[in-house]
Amino acid sequence: MSNKKIYTAPELVGAHWRKSSYSGDNSGQCVEVADLIDTSYAGVAVRDSKNPAGPALLLDPQVFAGFIGDVAHGRI
Repeated sequence: MSNKKIYTAPELVGAHWRKSSYSGDNSGQCVEVADLIDTSYAGVAVRDSKNPAGPALLLDPQVFAGFIGDVAHGRI
């Protein structure tokens, strides 16, 4: 069973997107995240900042935290 769902970013009503602190200003590879804990989605959404109306990946908070931990420790 999968812990992820795909939505378009505009479908995530109440999302407040913020750009990742690791995204550069001019690299063109920017990721934005939105904490949806206080919405009916109760998760963390991730989208490509170059396509704000495009798909958004919705993850359980625990899955997202594990992903960030893996990235921080160089496992991904």
